[in-house]
Amino acid sequence: MSARWTRSAALLLTGAVALLAAGCGIRGTSVPVDAGAAPSRASCRTPESERAAEGMDRVSVRIYLLCSSRILSVSRTTRQDDEKTSREPVRVAQALLEQLRLPPTAAEASAGFSTAVEDWVEISGPAKGDPDSALRLNRPPEEIQSLALAQIVCTFADTTVAGDDGKVVLGGPDSQRDPLKAYQCTEEMRRNPMIAVNSGVLVS
Repeated sequence: MSARWTRSAALLLTGAVALLAAGCGIRGTSVPVDAGAAPSRASCRTPESERAAEGMDRVSVRIYLLCSSRILSVSRTTRQDDEKTSREPVRVAQALLEQLRLPPTAAEASAGFSTAVEDWVEISGPAKGDPDSALRLNRPPEEIQSLALAQIVCTFADTTVAGDDGKVVLGGPDSQRDPLKAYQCTEEMRRNPMIAVNSGVLVS
């Protein structure tokens, strides 16, 4: 078989492919086509097994976890605190924060949930001169990852931690340098938790 015949056959084959592509309305391109991100397989549905019934020493709590670039509430059961301390906002906040720091359960992870709240994040009660509803993080809120801050704000918002207006008042560890800011868990924040870090309003 001659080299000339081989080149001719290759040219004919290339032409046939081009004609087929033209007939199908497909334009040839020399660069990859970005078809967008692959669809997420995360169901973002809390498995029924996670919604365990409350017992004598167990209580159901709701926290916000990440799933598909948004935050959604999930239900967990935890050991019930004694009647005296369970009503103190700072103890409630610390218990909820502990849940946020825990890795997702196997069922939550399978549904696509994760958490951005790291182990080093801690919270304490108001400093001297702060409003009673204020809470102090061990870092200024704006230094915490926005996804984690959104989880914290929305988890606290529906509890005794928040004020009557549903706002969560947070500040950093230094009451002299870290002003308090009020955060509100809005629908926009739940859809786009990246806005949380810039959503605080200074508390006068």
